[in-house]
Amino acid sequence: MLSPTPVSLFCALLLCLPLAVVFTINTTTTPPTSSSDATGKNDKPRNINTKTPIFSAPPPPPMIVPEDDKSLFRVAARVNPKPSPPGAAKKLAFMFLTTTPLAFAPLWEIYFNSTHPNLYNIYIHADPTSHYDSPFQGVFSNRVIPSKPTHRFTPTLISAARRLLSHALLHDPSNYMFTLLSSSCIPLHSFNFTYETLIRSKKSFIEILKNQPGIEARWAARGEEVMLPEVTLESCRIGSQFWTLTRKHARLVVRDERLWSKFKLPCLHWDTCYPEENYFPTLLSMRDPRGCIPATLTHVDWRGRSDGHPHTYEPAEVGPELILTLRSDRPRYGDEETNGSVPSSTQRHDPFLFARKFSPDSIQPLMSIASDVIFKD
Repeated sequence: MLSPTPVSLFCALLLCLPLAVVFTINTTTTPPTSSSDATGKNDKPRNINTKTPIFSAPPPPPMIVPEDDKSLFRVAARVNPKPSPPGAAKKLAFMFLTTTPLAFAPLWEIYFNSTHPNLYNIYIHADPTSHYDSPFQGVFSNRVIPSKPTHRFTPTLISAARRLLSHALLHDPSNYMFTLLSSSCIPLHSFNFTYETLIRSKKSFIEILKNQPGIEARWAARGEEVMLPEVTLESCRIGSQFWTLTRKHARLVVRDERLWSKFKLPCLHWDTCYPEENYFPTLLSMRDPRGCIPATLTHVDWRGRSDGHPHTYEPAEVGPELILTLRSDRPRYGDEETNGSVPSSTQRHDPFLFARKFSPDSIQPLMSIASDVIFKD
């Protein structure tokens, strides 16, 4: 074998030099660019004092969401019961169930734009048979989930809420609390106040009332003893259809088949059929009463009403006094035996965070007091 000469070694070195330069250039690393560098905005939300660092985790691989409800609920029930990834900021999931355009979108825009977008998600269930004057815009753009028709006095409202919960569970593993709202709801406080109130809670806020007038008629609305044996009259509960659930309870709702097999049956007596006001409080009362604060944080005025509709606030009623009055009211708590782990109702005064029912044309007086009253805590 011929030994390499100094000249041949020098020529080989010259031939390899360009490759070494190219390799060095292509493998040079640069420090990751923070979202603050990319957007010119600070990652820390305004006015929110949180010890949890706020960052965007790498997006998960695309998930094929089933179109049929049964498969959708089954897949959603298998998500991680704890918010993830570890160290990420917990998020609030705002779920709007509507059959009309969102008349209060301008007010909600101010609400959501006052904070960091990494602290919340929005989901909309919009009845596809209804007419919407214009597409959902701003923070509501592209937030409508696959929706189906909804009707009063039917279990379709339960299905819509379960659909919203399923999509919220599957969409973002950081969703921690899940709030159901209607198109007639408004916020009573700033986003920061709402976030701090809900994130520090380890329990759901859902009205769970026992021995209410008319409970027997509601229980028998599908026929005498049809609800047995899954739901006895003694275990049936009533409560507001608007609630805030923990991630654990959101999974519990979408996973349920036992109670749903009864509540999904059509009613024979429509005038006593309000399944969305019975299913959720009954389910959670039976499965995890100690994990609930038995009250809703959405204010509503039922005084003097007997037609199944709460009082609707008209423009002439809207002003600072109304907002302050709604804030100061105390939620109605379920009986203490419904929730043995919660202090006596006389010791609690959780703040109302939302309110209904407001007429669409009350948006102007609401906007006029938004900065100085509604969002001033």
